[in-house]
Amino acid sequence: MNQVIDRLMDIIIMVPILLIALPFHEYAHAWVAYRLGDPTAKDAGRLTLNPLKHLDLFGTLMMLVARVGWAKPVPVNSGYFRNRRKGIILVSLAGPLSNLLLAFAFMLIWGIMTKLVVVGVIPVRSETAVTVIGWLQVFFHVSVLVNISLAVFNMIPVPPLDGSRLISSFVPEESYYRFARYEQFIGIGFLALVILAPNALSSVIRFVADPIYNSMITAISFILGL
Repeated sequence: MNQVIDRLMDIIIMVPILLIALPFHEYAHAWVAYRLGDPTAKDAGRLTLNPLKHLDLFGTLMMLVARVGWAKPVPVNSGYFRNRRKGIILVSLAGPLSNLLLAFAFMLIWGIMTKLVVVGVIPVRSETAVTVIGWLQVFFHVSVLVNISLAVFNMIPVPPLDGSRLISSFVPEESYYRFARYEQFIGIGFLALVILAPNALSSVIRFVADPIYNSMITAISFILGL
């Protein structure tokens, strides 16, 4: 029974975090593409932070269940870019970088709250206050972890993730087109891995995400004198 309650509380915490992290990621793609001259995402109604425009039902459910998921890919037409290769690189990096920015922002807020509690600006004199502070700390902690994990996950060079788009800008077009023939099969195989072995994928993501997380803690601690 306790495990069910704990899992339910995890979902309650995760839902608002995903409603921020996933739309922000896709909005960043759309915004950069639009600034580079591509109106495709804007015309498709994707230049918005409205979660309903970005969330993929299955990808969101996977995020809740396996902590690894995705949103609807933003449509991009690289033919609008003055410099196609540079445009693809910037648009591909926009999503993961936006999640790292969000992670840093959440950690900064978390650090400021902790500092205010330590110096007594925020009084913690009742059980209710302790509970509220505790839940806020959990929320910010999970927000940081989710956003870092999303950034790392999306840089995996497997279609349709951002890492695949990024690689396409560095390899010769002829080689990429040969690779593109198998994108669908590679994507299906990767999806099977996510479903059947989520722990293995999570371990790989943590291997990259943990140093980023620790670096952010070090930076915030230095900035705030914690």
